[in-house]
Amino acid sequence: QVQLVESGGGLVQAGGSLRLACTASGRTFSSVVMGWFRQAPGKEREFVAAISRSGISTYYADSVKGRFTISRDNAKKTVYLQMNSVTLEDTAVYYCAAGPTAGIRGYEYDYWGQGTQVTVSS
Repeated sequence: QVQLVESGGGLVQAGGSLRLACTASGRTFSSVVMGWFRQAPGKEREFVAAISRSGISTYYADSVKGRFTISRDNAKKTVYLQMNSVTLEDTAVYYCAAGPTAGIRGYEYDYWGQGTQVTVSS
């Protein structure tokens, strides 16, 4: 079992930055791939980024590539999502997830956090 708790969400102005964190407890953190997803009101959940167990490999949705950075600290059992140059379209509930592979589909992940709201204002 892996329990995930997100933090760092809030209100940010367009063009600004925000860093999300997701801390895990339970089984060995370094044995799972970590991902970030988001869901905007009225829209389906979508993949944002993923990172391999070692942190060497990262994957991004085209919509965030070049603006967001995913990283992890296995000693702290924490994965981060640094969000830069945010736009109104980044407003969503952001979820971290843990699973066996770095997939872009939600069903490829076994464990989910409760989500943290990110609201971008103009």
